[in-house]
Order: sequence, then C-alpha cells, then structure tokens
Amino acid sequence: MAYKLHVDASDRPDPDLTTLNMSLAASHTAADWREALALVRQRLADRFKAGDPVTHLVTLGAQLIDQLLIHVWKQLAPDLYERIALVAVGGYGRGELHPGSDVDLMLLLDGELPQGADTILAGFVATLWDIGLEAGHSVRNVDDCRREAEADITVITTLMESRLLCGPPALLDAVYTATATDRMWPSDRFFLAKRDEQKARHHRYDDTAYKLEPNVKGSPGGLRDIQVIGWIARRHFGSRRFDELVDHNFLTHSQLQLLQEGQEFLWRVRFALHILSGRREDRLLFDHQRRLAEMLGYEDARYTLAVEQLMQRYYRTVMDLSRLNEMLLQLFEEEILMDPRAAPVPLNARFQIRNGYLQTVNDRIFRQDPSALLEIFLLLQQQDNIHGVSAHTVALIKSNLNLIDEEFRQNPRNHRLFMSILRAPAGVTHELRRMNLYGVLGLYIPSFGRIVGRMQYDLFHAYTVDEHTLFVVSNLRRFALSRYDDEYPHCSRLMQSFEKPEIVYLAGLFHDIAKGRGGDHSELGAVDAESFCLEHGMSPYDARTVAWLVRNHLILSMTAQKKDISDPAVVSEFAARIGDQMHLDNLYCLTVADVRGTNPRLWNSWKATLFRDLYELTSQAFRRGLENPIDREQLIGETQSAARAALKESGFPDSSVERVWRLFNEDYFLRCRGEEIAWHTEILADADAASSTGLVAVRKQPDGDGMEAMLYTARSKHTFAHVTAVLDELGMTIVDARIVPIANGYSLETFVFLETDKRTVVDARRIEKVRQNLTRVLSAKSAPAKVMRPAPRQVRMFSTRTEILSSEDLGRRRTVLEIVAADRPGLLSKVGQVFVEYGIDIETAKILTIGERAEDVFYVVDQHGEPLSDAVCAALKADLIERLDQRN
Repeated sequence: MAYKLHVDASDRPDPDLTTLNMSLAASHTAADWREALALVRQRLADRFKAGDPVTHLVTLGAQLIDQLLIHVWKQLAPDLYERIALVAVGGYGRGELHPGSDVDLMLLLDGELPQGADTILAGFVATLWDIGLEAGHSVRNVDDCRREAEADITVITTLMESRLLCGPPALLDAVYTATATDRMWPSDRFFLAKRDEQKARHHRYDDTAYKLEPNVKGSPGGLRDIQVIGWIARRHFGSRRFDELVDHNFLTHSQLQLLQEGQEFLWRVRFALHILSGRREDRLLFDHQRRLAEMLGYEDARYTLAVEQLMQRYYRTVMDLSRLNEMLLQLFEEEILMDPRAAPVPLNARFQIRNGYLQTVNDRIFRQDPSALLEIFLLLQQQDNIHGVSAHTVALIKSNLNLIDEEFRQNPRNHRLFMSILRAPAGVTHELRRMNLYGVLGLYIPSFGRIVGRMQYDLFHAYTVDEHTLFVVSNLRRFALSRYDDEYPHCSRLMQSFEKPEIVYLAGLFHDIAKGRGGDHSELGAVDAESFCLEHGMSPYDARTVAWLVRNHLILSMTAQKKDISDPAVVSEFAARIGDQMHLDNLYCLTVADVRGTNPRLWNSWKATLFRDLYELTSQAFRRGLENPIDREQLIGETQSAARAALKESGFPDSSVERVWRLFNEDYFLRCRGEEIAWHTEILADADAASSTGLVAVRKQPDGDGMEAMLYTARSKHTFAHVTAVLDELGMTIVDARIVPIANGYSLETFVFLETDKRTVVDARRIEKVRQNLTRVLSAKSAPAKVMRPAPRQVRMFSTRTEILSSEDLGRRRTVLEIVAADRPGLLSKVGQVFVEYGIDIETAKILTIGERAEDVFYVVDQHGEPLSDAVCAALKADLIERLDQRN
C-alpha cells in the first residue's frame, strides 16, 4: 500500500482520467499510445502551470499511467492478463508520479514463467520504451520475492510499497504474507538498516543540505528523508498515512502540518524541475534555478533576486524537515531499541539523562525557566556521555521557541550561558550547529536568523550564508584543537596561543551576518558585532577588536591576491592598516578559515603561500616598527642571502652564481623568492648551451600542489598570450605570472598554475607534457592557438559584463589594470593578444577567479617602460571591453 501524507477527499474521477479512458478505447497501436502519453504529459504540465495543487497532480499522474499500462498490457498479453500480476513498485507503487519519474514494474508469477511468455513480456517492455515510457521491470515469483527481500533491504522496501495494477490479487497478497514483519526484517533490524542507509546517503552529499546545487530527492532534508520515516512507520506500526503517527503520539498536529507543507513544496520544485528539463532531474542545478523561480512565481526584490528567494525557501524547508526527520528517527529508536523502563539519571533540577539522551525532567521546564533553552546546549558540551537530545525534548524546544524574545535576549544569565558555550573546551561547533538546526541560534541572534538559508547566486560561495558561517567557526575550532595540528600548523600555533579565542569565534560568527541587507555587509556586520559583544559583557577593547575583524575580514585576502606584495610600499601600507601583531594574528586565522569555508575547491597551496608570505612580511614590518619601513636594498639583500644559502646547500659554485646574477636587475630580486631564484640560477647557468630561441623549465611546486614554469626567451616575442593559451588548453588554472626583463635582451617569465581537475596526478609524465607544449611556444611565429576547451556547465549559466579599472602605481612607475570579466577558457590569452597590439609589456599578472567571474590585475608599462598615457588607457579599455563581451 502507498504511504500517504494526503488523502483525496473527492470521489469524482478527474476529467483527464475520463478523457484518457475514452481515448484508449479506440487505441490499438504503439503510435496511438505514444500520442496518448504525450497528451497526458502535456496536460499535467499545463495544469501545473495553471496552479493545480501538486498533491493532486502527482497522484493523478500515477492514475493516468495506471490506465495506459493496463490497457497496453491487455492488448499485448491477453492470455497472461489473468495469470501474471502487473505490480507497481517504488515511488510509482506509492501512487506518486512526477513527470520524469521512473515507472517501476514487477511482473509477478505463480511459479515458473509460462512457455512463450518471455517473448510476450519482452515485447511489452520494448513497447513501453517505444512509446516514451522509461519503465524499469523485474520478473519474479513469490519465492523469488521472499528470498531476495530477506537478503536485501532495498528489495523489502520496494515490496512494501508495491501496488496491484491488474492480475490475480492473491499473488501480491502472498508476497505481503511472505515478507511480513513476523517472517523477516523485524522492526529493530529494519530500523537500523534504514538509519545506516540514510547516514550513508547523507555522507554522499557531504552531510549538508545547504550546497548551492542540492538534490531535492536525495540531499539531507529532501524527499527521501520523508520516505524513510514512512517506511519505518509502516514496518513498525503498519501505518499507511502520516496522520496515524499523531495517534501514536509521534507527531503533533502542527508537526504533521509542517511535514505536509514541506513535502508539498518539495513536490512543486521537483515537478517543475521535470517539466523544465524534459526528463527526470532531481538536482537543483544553476541551469534551472532562475527559470524554476519564474515558473513558481517568484519575483526580484530590491536586495534579493527571485532565485535567491526560492532557494532560501528551499533551504529553510529542508532544515525543518531535517529536524523532523531527526526527531522521528530518535522516537523510533527509543520505541524500538531502547529500554522503556530505564531509570533517568538526574543532572540538575531541570535536566536528566535517560538511555543516553538528555531530556527535561518535565514538559514545563522551558516555560518555568526559559534560560534552559540555552543551558541544554552547555550541558551537552559538558557531559561527554550524552548521545544527544531526546526526541520529546527536541519537540519541546521547537514548541517553546517563542520564549526567545527581546527580554530573553537581554537577560544577563542568557548572556553568560551563550558566552560559556563559545568558551567551552569542547563541542563549540557541534552545539552551534545544533542550535541552528533547532531554530535557537537564529532567534537568539536575529541578524543570524535573517541569513539562515540565504544563498548567493554565484559560483564562488558553495554554501548558504549560515552554513558557510558555521563552517568558518568550525575551521577556527580545528585550529584551536591540538589533534588537528598537522592540517594547518601555523594557524594552529597562533590559535592555541590566543588568550581569548572567543574573539575570533565571534568575528567568524558575524563576518557575513549582514549579507543581503544592501550596503557594505562588512560595515553593517561590524556594528552588529560590537553591540552584541558589549551586551554580552565583553570589554570595550575586545568588542572593538571583534568589530574590527568583521569590518576588515576581506583585506588580507584581497591584498595578497590582488596587490603586488613584492613591493615594500604595499606591505608598509597594509601593515599600517592592520596596526599590530595581535590584530594580524587574529585576522590571518579568520581569513584562512573564511576562504576554506567558502568553497571546498577554493583553497589551494598557492593561496596558502600568498597569505603566509603577506603575514610574514607584515610581521617583519611590525618588528622593525612602522616608522622604520623596510627599504628595497635591505629586502633585496635578504632575498639574495636566502638564494645563496639554497644554492650553497645544493653545491652550486659561487662563480656561476655571479655570472648568472649579472643578468638580473633589482626588480627581479624584489619579485622572486630566494628558493625560486636558486632554481632559476641553476637553469640559466646552462643557458649558453640553449638554442637561440630560449629554454623552458617546469617543476612541481616544492611546497604546494601546483606547477611552476620558467621561460627564458627573447623579450620581443611577447609569449604571455601563447603560454596562457597552451596552459588553458591543457586544463590548467593560472594563478600568477611575472615577466622580468633581463640584461641581454631576454625576459624571464614565470608562471604558477594548478590542475583545474584536482584528480589529475602531477607526476613526471604530466610535467614533461607541459614542458613539451610550452617549448613549442618558443618557436611560435603565428597568433596563439584558439583555446577549444569548453567552459564548465555552471559558468555558462552566468553573464558578467566586463569592467576595467585603471590606476597608476607612482612608486614603481607603472599602470595597474584590474579587469573583471566572465571567466572562460582563453580569457588570459585574449587579453595578452590585445596587449601585444598596443605595445604593452606585462610586468606582473595576479590571476583571481571568483566563481564565474575573473578578477585579474595586470601591472603593465608601455614599450618605453613608462606608465600608459590617458589616451592609450582609454582606447585599450574600450577595445578590451568590446572584445571580451563578444559572445561566441
């Protein structure tokens, strides 16, 4: 039998059922049936768009397919109609069918397959596919069903949902009897298997419902989680509708309504997805999200796009459903597995532990003492023998959330409880996540409540704002715990030295809290953070420190990735803005945690190197004193000393060092690290033996997961466009490029790049392939080859208009061009070609990809080594914008 949330109260047949029935009466060929199926699908789509309830349409869809299948079966297998049972299984067996859903059938036999029946069955299935019905099928007898169900949890689940379409009812009744709870899969075993199955499925989705392209069926909080509850309830209670769980005191009426509304919303999303994609598609891909929002009636608002409103509703719905799923699974665990006579162990006057779960001593506790709504999370941190919160207590928390009002938020006792949760030696992240899941965190910090489920429609942020925020706090906590020292040793050393780690935790909690309000979220968030900290008893200095971190949480990342930190003036300016070592240490930890928590693919060894370099240079500036900034000569001397030490360690002769270094100017020693200079020196010592075209060297980064290339080539060749095209076509992400003129009419060009596909192994064979391809650049005489590698699917969903900002770097006498454009393969090569046409030389390129958007900074000079004139700058920007905005 189908497990139902809704019961159709109408006894009148739907007019489309009547129409189909009349149409089928005169249909005898596959062409007729194909046309009937197409009309069915069109009618369902039309009625959905017209606003018919989706709860009716998914049931109607199953009923319409029932009629079609029974008619085709009768037509093609008249002799088998009374001998073989045609059974609907899976979602179709539940009587639920979305436009692209699988139509799963079981052909149920009484014993062996009759002679000649295999040919008829094959023809039946082939006809279903021919008319456009993608039917899955199995052929079994009762013994097969019993044997396979006993061995496989998925089979018993499928059979529990089976529904007779036509044929002998006794056959399916025999299957029900053979697979009943008293024969196999008793409640306890079935429950454990389904719980483990759900855990494994959630893990496949990284245990989060808040990715930006979630699966409406399989992700945590999705439709499958609802089905799991139905299956367990059916196996244990024999229940066929969720409203029966109210009778068993497993659900309240309000929780049942929440479950019904949640499923109805997810059904609408899934139904629309199938219509838009024209197939079974359960992933909320960027490809569909905008059109889906439009189809479901959302409109752009002042600060929030229609698609962001849709997705926020989705994330809040799955959060509610996740909470219900957790509560119901725990209720089943208590009912099926635990000792109902177990004596509670008191903790204090308000809480006790029973069967390993924390619960209130009575149902009035939260009304009598609202602070217990925070205390419960502190107790979970303090008691490591607690498995979690009892399901009944979770329900009590939910029903008493209205107590978290302004008076509650101003209560000094609650301030102390919240700060104790943040300062606890263990369980900080776990309990903040639990507070968010139960709805407590968003009410206690209302500005946090506004970002719950908020998405940002781009490819840079992989999670909703609240999920990202909690990931940031989690990353900070990992830095603070010595068992994770091997992951980020430098951050761990800093975090574990902080006297008040709650300062950076609060900065992490508030750094994005003003997203979606309009205005500068860093400034608005800093105001919220300082107010919150002062209310919670922190000193004015500590509160201002938290606010400063929130206000400046992007500065380290942007400086390291967009500015030329080889320039002492850039470091001095950054150090002056930071102020002192304490602020730098906190900001550095927050920045690493933030970038790591934004997108799993965003963090890489190159970013780690940039951030650490800027940190070390700034620390050095503080040691010298901001009034005594480091000068070029000192920095060059220190870099040369580091390079000499590395060369000496490798046994490289001093005489060769001097010979090679005569080629280099001061800029080279400023823009390269000591270890890089040592590598270049060893390569260039053999440059005399190289051909006149130059040479190429490629290696794996010594302290990272990317590669470095060095090209020694004639300055007139302008190889940037060629090199970037080659690397792009090879599937590389370029992150840094430097081009330094040297003394003999040549240039030294260095590129740092990473594999776009992180599964690619960087081994000797891969390095040699890159070297061979780059070597061909040295002899290239024509324009760079066109990059044929297509842009990723997600990137193609966005349209970014090109913007170009220019400024003059007065200290280094060069022009700075910041180009913001749609990221795509070949972008850098196209920019390089335009530069060649204008006679522009690139000194440094800082390559930054932010999701679907490239934000690349070029430090350039004209062919005389001077900054670009205003006229050249204006013409160049207009030309670049026209070319980069052209669509292929």
